[in-house]
Amino acid sequence: MADGEMLTFDGLIRHWTREKPGQVALEQDGKALTFAALDERSRRIVAILKAQGLAKGDRVAWLGKNARLYFELFYSAARMGVVMVPIGWRLAAPEIAYILGDTGAKLLFIDEGFAGLAAGACGDMENPPKVIDTPTAKSDIAAAPADDFEGAGPDDAVLQLYTSGTTGNPKGAVLTNANLFALRQPAEEAAQPWSSWDEDEAILVCMPCAHIGGTGLGIMAMAAGVRAIVQAEFTPDGVLDGFEQGITRLFIVPAALQMVVQHPRAKDTDMSAVKYVMYGAAPIPLDLLREAVQTIPEAGFLQCYGMTETTGTIAMLPPEDHTLEGNQRMKSAGKAVPGAELRVVDEDGEELPRGEVGELICRSPSNMQGYWNLPDATRGALKDGWMHTGDAAYMDDDGYVYIQDRIKDMIISGGENVYPAQVESAIYGHPAVGEVAVIGVPDDIWGEAVKACVVPRPGSEVDPDDIIAFTRERLAGFKVPKTVDVIEAMPRNASGKILRRELRAPYWKDHDRQVN
Repeated sequence: MADGEMLTFDGLIRHWTREKPGQVALEQDGKALTFAALDERSRRIVAILKAQGLAKGDRVAWLGKNARLYFELFYSAARMGVVMVPIGWRLAAPEIAYILGDTGAKLLFIDEGFAGLAAGACGDMENPPKVIDTPTAKSDIAAAPADDFEGAGPDDAVLQLYTSGTTGNPKGAVLTNANLFALRQPAEEAAQPWSSWDEDEAILVCMPCAHIGGTGLGIMAMAAGVRAIVQAEFTPDGVLDGFEQGITRLFIVPAALQMVVQHPRAKDTDMSAVKYVMYGAAPIPLDLLREAVQTIPEAGFLQCYGMTETTGTIAMLPPEDHTLEGNQRMKSAGKAVPGAELRVVDEDGEELPRGEVGELICRSPSNMQGYWNLPDATRGALKDGWMHTGDAAYMDDDGYVYIQDRIKDMIISGGENVYPAQVESAIYGHPAVGEVAVIGVPDDIWGEAVKACVVPRPGSEVDPDDIIAFTRERLAGFKVPKTVDVIEAMPRNASGKILRRELRAPYWKDHDRQVN
């Protein structure tokens, strides 16, 4: 495959259609699509997008759970340089409306069951996108011509994923073809076992497609030319079904992995085909690793560290660093993947000696193009080609990275990113609330749970249950505080800034770091 061809969806689809036309590319609920059929259907989708007036650089959006149709639409839009924006289906209507307005999406494709949510989101917009439901999309695809077209190039944007914003609104990370595929070649050249693929491999896609951990698995399957088995959402039964379908790799967060290996069906499910279990968002607890190895004995475990802005994994802890006895390295996020560089720097951007804590930064061809329509935020995050992660970390003499805290106050709950500022903004609207600070506290299942610390407005009383219900009407469920503490006053420094670390301290006192 020519270098340029391996860096674009158009080139990859054309390549795999020539090399293995009968190989299954996408499958869901037993309905499979070969690379040859995908090529033809995607040409039809390109024709539909053109007929709707879309051209390179325009945005289209998807609202729904994971679906084979979503990946068909995404791959096809990417072939012509139209940017796909998958929107989290658990978001509230105002959150969805903000993303649609920010992107200027001309079309919104919706999964079955999401018409009401889409109507609620679009109802108050000045220029709402045209909404196309799944039955209409499928009918249009069947009737469209499978014409040829000019493919997008490696540096053309193809995907825009929204990350929760520290200032209340989410930011759209713009990713190009090259961002998505450029690390594949150095990985192959490094000849790591997990970078090579057999013909019969299959990847399970069950994490949400609005995250790089979901859509990224479809991208991985396309790059390798193997089958992607798509499931609407994560369920333990679904993953076990995937094992029975012969999946060889999957990405999963530790909390979800625990649900799988502890499921009653697990002991009777054949998992011998699984080669690698990739996990992220948190280190794997030692007891869970032992249980998982006993349940999936043939699998190698790979911890993946990354972020949307780096198109996913930039550091990896390989299988040989996972031991049933436990070791220091299992507390790390691993070391830089081939093709990526990691440094730990001080506030002035100077690299720190090994063992000293600073901000982790990354230089990689997978670093995003930038934040959509946010030049100042882009300049703040990408400095001289280095992505500033916002994670406080140190690096040991062997290059392993140990995450200690989050400089940007982000909470990760069950693999979902939650920014305190957005939750605080929602809670401030409650008439009994004078001040609020949101923090993450340890949670045995989800890693961290969202907690709100509230100072009542003078003359008012705060009912924690009422605060929770009030927030649930305004934000996605995973952002809603699980608990509310009513306090007399906020701890502040001399300049008046709220000291979140003092609010967090009682809950983390028995932990050796401030992330879980």
